Amino acid sequence: MDKAESWLEKTLKYRFQDAELFQQALTHRSKSKQNNERLEFLGDAVLDFVISNIVYARRPDADEGDLSKLRASLVKDESLGRLALEMGLGEHLLLGSGELKTGGHRRESILADALEAIFGAIFLDRGFAAAEAVITRVYAVRIERLPDADDLRDPKTRLQEWLQARKMPLPDYQLDTINGEDHELEFTVSCKVAEHVTSGDATSRRKAEQVAAGEMFKLLDGGKE
Repeated sequence: MDKAESWLEKTLKYRFQDAELFQQALTHRSKSKQNNERLEFLGDAVLDFVISNIVYARRPDADEGDLSKLRASLVKDESLGRLALEMGLGEHLLLGSGELKTGGHRRESILADALEAIFGAIFLDRGFAAAEAVITRVYAVRIERLPDADDLRDPKTRLQEWLQARKMPLPDYQLDTINGEDHELEFTVSCKVAEHVTSGDATSRRKAEQVAAGEMFKLLDGGKE
């Protein structure tokens, strides 16, 4: 755990009083019954409150719906997983042999849960103020780059609204190919609007459709509304 503790102090500027809490936060259920699921539950609640407070202060004119969108953009698994990956958290996870073999240390959901578990562990270790300080530090860059709520509409919704406003036909999405191993599938989806066709690749059909829709929106409107 020495390596993990050094990483934590360097990256999150935090040192646990109770090292066992940190170890539990890093432990996936595939490794032990004493895992990070309960800490993840707690960390999720702490993270939601901290980010809600930040977004509320940063966007004084936003309504409830827009505030919810902004918060969701920051705390969803995709954002958490990307943050954890950027920080190198995966190198310190304690995984069972099965997850190790299938690349669990890079899996978005596992990384996201572990990061939330760390937030929960910090809350138990030193209280809310300590957890708030770490979360604010981790999210500093993303908070500074907080987008307008309108920009958070998913690409499929934005494309559909754009087309409807111009009385154009709605897009047709087709699944073209599925490649890769079971645990690392890649989906390719095409999006067709009139004579225009774009494609998108992602780890699920839904995400591939979003990529293809985003490309179509750029093609038709240059990314500007």
